[in-house]
Amino acid sequence: MQWGTSWSKHFPDRKAVNIGIGGDKAQNVLWRLDHGGVDGLKPRAIVLMIGNNNMFFTPETGVAAAAQGVKACLANLREKFPEALIVVAKILPCHAPKVRFYEDILLTNAEIDKLNLGADPKVKVLDLTQDFLNADGTIKKPLFTADNIHLSPEGYATYAARLKPLLDASLNR
Repeated sequence: MQWGTSWSKHFPDRKAVNIGIGGDKAQNVLWRLDHGGVDGLKPRAIVLMIGNNNMFFTPETGVAAAAQGVKACLANLREKFPEALIVVAKILPCHAPKVRFYEDILLTNAEIDKLNLGADPKVKVLDLTQDFLNADGTIKKPLFTADNIHLSPEGYATYAARLKPLLDASLNR
């Protein structure tokens, strides 16, 4: 997910460092975390959005492995930044019901729920699934670009509207 100008539009008073790269899987983020990708940073809040690209490999690895990748990223960040709030964003729905990718996202998010990540008071789990789905389970097309994966400007606005209160509650104390 590439926030780009959407971040400065929706969070004009919040500085951000994006260490994500298009196509990243959890293991790519873990590598960067362990090889200087966050050296020198002192974040007060971290938003972890990872896992969508792991869905390409769930037939071989299973959805539990994808959820464990999210957990490993969180553990690494928690170790490096014990005082920071970490918002773990569950994987956004994409494509359509009955498409393996869509179904694996739902299953992976259920596995993430089982990990009880929110038991840590400095971790907030952000589940935007219902914000991005219609009542019949199909994705809300205006929130996505034509590929049904990446967010449109309206999708980023929806995301930001849910993320902002979590950041404000933690950072404006």
